[in-house]
Amino acid sequence: MTTAQADTATALGLHRVREPEGVLPQAAVRLDTDPRPAPDEVRIDVTCLNLDAASFRQLREAHGGDGDAVRAAVCALVRDRGKMHNPVTGSGGMLIGTVAEVGPASPLGLRPGDRVATLVSLTLTPLAITDGLRDWDGLSERVPARGHAILFGRSVAAVLPDDLPDELALSVLDVCGAPALAARLVASYAQRGTAPSVLVLGASGKSGSLSLAAARRSGAGRLTGVVPDAVEEAALTAAGLADEVVRADARDAVTLHALTGSRGGPADVTIVCTDVAGCEHAAILATRDGGTVAFFSMATSFSTAALGAEGMARDVTLLIGNGYQPGHSALALGLVRKEPGVRALFDRLPGTAGDGAVR
Repeated sequence: MTTAQADTATALGLHRVREPEGVLPQAAVRLDTDPRPAPDEVRIDVTCLNLDAASFRQLREAHGGDGDAVRAAVCALVRDRGKMHNPVTGSGGMLIGTVAEVGPASPLGLRPGDRVATLVSLTLTPLAITDGLRDWDGLSERVPARGHAILFGRSVAAVLPDDLPDELALSVLDVCGAPALAARLVASYAQRGTAPSVLVLGASGKSGSLSLAAARRSGAGRLTGVVPDAVEEAALTAAGLADEVVRADARDAVTLHALTGSRGGPADVTIVCTDVAGCEHAAILATRDGGTVAFFSMATSFSTAALGAEGMARDVTLLIGNGYQPGHSALALGLVRKEPGVRALFDRLPGTAGDGAVR
């Protein structure tokens, strides 16, 4: 291995992989959680974890809503794997903490004492829990925790802003890739002189509301939000982020297709922000030929999406939502600051209110 290859391997965290050898940390079964940072690593003293919505839903359903059992399951996952990586959903979440030690060659620009949110998945972040999650009831995605985590040279983290409650900032940063992707997709149409129609499934949630706001600011035409029930319908309508609010089960492809078809027709761009499985076919059928479907949901089955598009003879581009784009954190935080409708939807979610509670 050349020096350059060795540097790349270290920056990507290959030296932290315990088994199997030769894979990247996200694909590993177990990681090394040694608290001593390598020259290009950063050690974080953990304050809380924010579990991915799909992962938390799966754990809650698997344990019948028993908070103690969910807590025990998360502790076991972290202990056994050296990271928070749900093997069923393949997802994990992110964390908040304080920078404890910075290796002399770290490129992340962090300093000891910085309070940060990690913007890379817990599925690839070495993590050790030391308090048994004793302050967590197992009933919410936010997990008060004590322990340490390691960031690699190619990791991403954001210093927490001073003007927003930590927990609100964490909720925004947790999904900041979604509005960045929405803005990029809409802007690509706008550059061709087109104002694309945009459909968002799961539109009243965090990633959905941010995606609607980002799409509007980037030049979208008709904006349609799909929500599951009357409560969410009222909330999204009051927020004023969508031109049309459709109440429907995002897993019911035929019904959703009929409803959206009667209210403007198929969308140019569809963004899936749900935390439930089974929305792939509905999203594809609700998108016009030549359009784009972006799956920003860890509950997505990408084989189902690909085979479904083929089986329905739909000529659509299928995108996997990448949680990272340059400037994504600043964009999302700006939207929650400047868009009252977005802030209202975040504040109504459990634990993200402006009083400092968490989602």
